[in-house]
Amino acid sequence: QVQLVESGGGLVQPGGSLRLSCAASGSILSIKHNVMGWYRRAPGNQRELVATITKDNISTYADAVKGRFTISRDNAKNTLYLQMDTLKPEDTAVYTCNLHDNRYTLRDYWGQGTQVTVSS
Repeated sequence: QVQLVESGGGLVQPGGSLRLSCAASGSILSIKHNVMGWYRRAPGNQRELVATITKDNISTYADAVKGRFTISRDNAKNTLYLQMDTLKPEDTAVYTCNLHDNRYTLRDYWGQGTQVTVSS
């Protein structure tokens, strides 16, 4: 099927930055038709939406990250990105990548996630 692999997580101090990547592979040959997004799950919390982006580069953000995070995509590389700036301790979570197949399977695909820890 579709495989999504996240990378770029790590430990960063408050106010710092990270860039997450999500590489798509498998049965889908291109992500150019698909809505994709980033979600996160912090300890004690449910998984929540961080940001989404359409094939036409229309993006949406959770209120908690708006103005600090930027979602983007490189369709030629089948890769989704999340630029995270001015990080706060409350951003600490496992971040997962999502792809919705609106053409064939009509289902969502998820990565395993990458850990982001914001701490001094």
